[in-house]
Amino acid sequence: MQIDNPYLMFLGDAADDLAAKVANGVAKWRPDWCKGQLRLDGCKADLGLTDMSLEEAKAAGCKTVIVGVANRGGIIPQSWLSTLEQALVMGFDVASGLHNKLSDIETLSSLAAEHGRKLFDVRHPTETFEVAKGSRRPGKRLLTVGTDCSAGKMFTSLAIEKEMRTRGMKADFRATGQTGIFIAGSGVSVDAVISDFISGATEKLCPANDADHWDVVEGQGSLFHASFAGVSLGLLHGAQPDAMVMCHEPTRTHMRGLPDFPLPSLKACIELNERMARIVNPDARVIGVSVNTSNLPKDRQDDYLAEVEKELGLPAVDAFRQGAGRLVDAL
Repeated sequence: MQIDNPYLMFLGDAADDLAAKVANGVAKWRPDWCKGQLRLDGCKADLGLTDMSLEEAKAAGCKTVIVGVANRGGIIPQSWLSTLEQALVMGFDVASGLHNKLSDIETLSSLAAEHGRKLFDVRHPTETFEVAKGSRRPGKRLLTVGTDCSAGKMFTSLAIEKEMRTRGMKADFRATGQTGIFIAGSGVSVDAVISDFISGATEKLCPANDADHWDVVEGQGSLFHASFAGVSLGLLHGAQPDAMVMCHEPTRTHMRGLPDFPLPSLKACIELNERMARIVNPDARVIGVSVNTSNLPKDRQDDYLAEVEKELGLPAVDAFRQGAGRLVDAL
């Protein structure tokens, strides 16, 4: 998928800021792409962007309306349709990361065809992928991996890409989830790929490249998570990483959504990810740890990072709070 920017962020009638977390992530990492927000009556979310009508967004040069809401069930309610229909008539493309597909709604599909516009259902890949080959390929790849789900892999990947580009390095963020795709403008949502083809889709996402080019691949799930380890392993083998960064949220007592599974140790996660990665790249290794310290007391955050660093002998940072400089140094 290749989504044209600038974006108009559609917040619909989101009940709160959390419901607009997709839009918030995009606005945070691609502020130059997000020209404004469109909120319907009753919307309680606010990205701090300029409120715009479709007409104002068109005048500002916006090309794609992004449905930035993650609601219960991933549905597109009737109350949104007139706005999305009008957007297509006015020449916008429309993109969504919800389970409910834009292309399955007859009025939207018909209007898109009539006006030559594109509908992007970013959670649902539209192309077919080959089975992975596992052959070594030129270029460098870094994959973020985790002790658990929702531990900061996307934010860490983006912070690393930002630091690399600041240093003049050749680097691209490779998105593997719906929010990441909006941020990158392209990518594949690997959790919606048939399991046999996850590694092949990842090989296509980060193909052979210049020897000094880094693909920074957004990780998903955890090898220790009983629900999502299959996606994590497929990504790991398809990315064939030269380097990995372990992402961790230290205040959890069990795997997210799985109270019967305690959170594994950082050391155990590093050992298992390195063992599995070396099936396709014998030189793969974890080069640092990115810790989401936001839920720790402020006077404990830096101490905790120092403890992790001493225990593992690897740089440990909060990549969002401190930046990813020391992780890139470790490469």
